[in-house]
Amino acid sequence: MLEISNLSASVGSKAIIDGLTLGVPAGEVHAIMGPNGSGKSTLANVLSGRPGYTVTGGSLKLGETDLNELEPEERAIAGLFLAFQYPTEIPGVSNMEFLKAAIDAQRAARDEEPLDASSFIRQARATAKELDLDPNFLKRGVNEGFSGGEKKRNEILQLLMLQPKLAILDETDSGLDIDALQVVAEGVNRFRAPDHAILLVTHYQRLLDYIKPDRVHVLAGGKIIKSGGPELALELEERGYGWLTDN
Repeated sequence: MLEISNLSASVGSKAIIDGLTLGVPAGEVHAIMGPNGSGKSTLANVLSGRPGYTVTGGSLKLGETDLNELEPEERAIAGLFLAFQYPTEIPGVSNMEFLKAAIDAQRAARDEEPLDASSFIRQARATAKELDLDPNFLKRGVNEGFSGGEKKRNEILQLLMLQPKLAILDETDSGLDIDALQVVAEGVNRFRAPDHAILLVTHYQRLLDYIKPDRVHVLAGGKIIKSGGPELALELEERGYGWLTDN
């Protein structure tokens, strides 16, 4: 599904990612962990094509699609979804309008007819209910005045409605209490499927108690320095990162 080969990337003149190689097969969840400043969020932003992040070497592929050649909106159409660490407010645009426009654009790119309004509303309300969101939430401006938990659940609402091939979740657990974390994790687990892949960026083991990864990778100095199964996250929780980064 996702194939990253010898990737190098910079922010401005500062090199952040240095020769990173990673593969995430369809049907799997991979977690990226690492100390502050290791390049975790930079990797997520580079994959999404966010302006200001420059690929200086290597390749990025989603299936057979070369992501390096695509603009951010084209990457979204190709099936890539990024849940932001700090979701952006869009005043004056309701969640309902935003979701409908996104789904219609997605379907148009596939030469499909727009989803009719009644079907869309039923689907949106049902998905909001699954995430413990009041249906009136859909009428509110995107992330406008939302609590941290509402913003993160709104990201998962978008994920479940859009059904991308690859979901990149950048510190989705940041700022969540235990109840909100459980709701968000249930939404992510509902997205899991044989034709989907998930890349979780997180600092903490606690998220992985609810979303069990197939593989855990430690990122430090802009590259993967260790990979393993779910037990690696438990070891990091117990020992920290020093035993890896000091060697």
